[in-house]
Amino acid sequence: MSLDPTIRAKLERITTATITTVLLKKGLRNIWLRGTPPFSPAAKGKRFVGPAFTLRFVPAREDLATPESWSSPKSTRAAIEAMPEGAIVVADAMGVTDAGIFGDILCARLVKRGVIALVTDGAVRDVAGVNGTGLPVFCSGGAAPPSVAGLTFVNWEEPIGCGGVAVFPGDVIVADDDGAVCIPAAFVDEVANTGEEQERLEAWIVGKVEAGEKLPGLYPPNAENKARYEAEKSK
Repeated sequence: MSLDPTIRAKLERITTATITTVLLKKGLRNIWLRGTPPFSPAAKGKRFVGPAFTLRFVPAREDLATPESWSSPKSTRAAIEAMPEGAIVVADAMGVTDAGIFGDILCARLVKRGVIALVTDGAVRDVAGVNGTGLPVFCSGGAAPPSVAGLTFVNWEEPIGCGGVAVFPGDVIVADDDGAVCIPAAFVDEVANTGEEQERLEAWIVGKVEAGEKLPGLYPPNAENKARYEAEKSK
């Protein structure tokens, strides 16, 4: 699991809002993960990019969701040790927000593993400690109970549904102040290149708006304004 540094750098300059527009033009409407706003201080005011490392939880079952399960070969602890540097962890917590999937100790280990960020449609616990690790966390909030109070961890690195979005291992996640989006692996290069040009165009449009120009024909640009943009861009 790796992401070309040039592609990563391009995506770090593209907002999630622009990415959703680029993918909408490709027919992909459902790529914004619901319930994943920036939560920890480290997640706010920045943009994070990385390949998805997926975790899957299912509803709690009393014989499996126990404190003893934390020592199982198939546990969140084991999954963390399989996470590669530079990944973004995406956890399918089924929207359960009354049990924290990770706490401060696990998040501290994520930082040591070189994980870029944690994204989940669930919650985290030990909020003060999690914030203290400096890990960027995107989730709905905090919850005191441990994960086994509401969830059973079942596996990692398989397709999941997080925030109502299908996420496959190796898809690329971009997260910023608007939340997290999933770029399917097959579209990553195109989004990086198209999105960068879209950002340049919109910056030009903003300049025209600030100069007092009217929106009709400017946003979106008609043929005349497209020609103006191309001419001014080449100067």
